[in-house]
Amino acid sequence: MASYREIFPAKGLIVSCQALPHEPLHGGDTMAKMARAAVGVGAIGIRTNGVADILMIKQEVNVPVIGLIKRDIEGSEIFITPTLDEVKAIVMAGADIVALDVTNREGRLAAVKPLIAWAHEMGVAVMADISTFEEGVAAEALGVDYIGTTLSGYTSYSRQAEEPDFELIRQLAETVNVPVVAEGRIWTPEEAVKAMNCGATYVVVGSAISRPQLITERYIQALNKLEG
Repeated sequence: MASYREIFPAKGLIVSCQALPHEPLHGGDTMAKMARAAVGVGAIGIRTNGVADILMIKQEVNVPVIGLIKRDIEGSEIFITPTLDEVKAIVMAGADIVALDVTNREGRLAAVKPLIAWAHEMGVAVMADISTFEEGVAAEALGVDYIGTTLSGYTSYSRQAEEPDFELIRQLAETVNVPVVAEGRIWTPEEAVKAMNCGATYVVVGSAISRPQLITERYIQALNKLEG
């Protein structure tokens, strides 16, 4: 099996280009254009959600694409690439890396084994979206190729904070032997640099670049504080 660490040419920024059905930028080729804009100024990779956007972005840019499928399953908290069906769809769409939930919920650490194995059999790397240090260590033992701090703060038992989970990034970087991907609540270039200085190999930034409604909301909230 090839070294999946060689998928990206160097350390750097991966831009998450995603828009859910209820968001203004959902549909059409908007995310593909967003990806082209990001890669045009130096992004080394793109992370995106759904078969349609994976297909269009792969045609639009010549950088590695991390693919995922967000799917609501009644009674379950697992949202990111929950089953083998989604893994197969992501791989068939041409993603270079499959991202999936590897949290310690609902027997997930056992359930992901065949998902990881299938992706690897197809020659595609796997990124584990985790929320705690223990989950990151478990993900490495399961054979994933990248560990992302994506879900820190999004599980009830993980660290809850407004800022990125720099401590988790640091702990993982000091312990695991696969690349650590800093992701989650990174809003400024300074935070991205700090994440790298904590040991991340790659930094994923999404909302701060590709969700204008959230960017605008942050400005509005800041300005509203002046009214008093």
